[in-house]
Amino acid sequence: MESTFVKVESTSVKVDVCASAPRPHPRPEGQDRYTISEVVAFTGLTAHTLRWYERIGLMPHVDRSHTGQRRFTNRDLDWLAFVGKLRLTGMPVADMVRYAELLREGEHTFEERQELLEATRRDVRTRIAELQDTLAVLDHKIDFYASARRAPERPCA
Repeated sequence: MESTFVKVESTSVKVDVCASAPRPHPRPEGQDRYTISEVVAFTGLTAHTLRWYERIGLMPHVDRSHTGQRRFTNRDLDWLAFVGKLRLTGMPVADMVRYAELLREGEHTFEERQELLEATRRDVRTRIAELQDTLAVLDHKIDFYASARRAPERPCA
């Protein structure tokens, strides 16, 4: 499977977000100012989670309006989609925060970021193998019960 890499730039951060078929943004670039409630509706994350991501350093700088309200952009939505994929891998939050920190540090951290992602890929492959093994056991049991139902009843002796 081939991946497409989309380079996303933020005020102080460059983010590489891997997306084979990115979800279209609700608004075009330049008109992409979303409130926290709009991001909640679009991503399915809670406002509490979004604030927590920002507090722990997982979200790059989120812009604020003149009244102090968070204003998210399409770039922020792309980053949140990537973080969602990392969460699905089972990557620990500390590793996700470390990845975000490395990203903010710049291009000289490419190798360390790659190593972090490769370790996560190894973990995912191990979990996939375990799940395939579990699936084989379930298939065997299901086949056993299906065969038992099809077998003719034995007369009592």
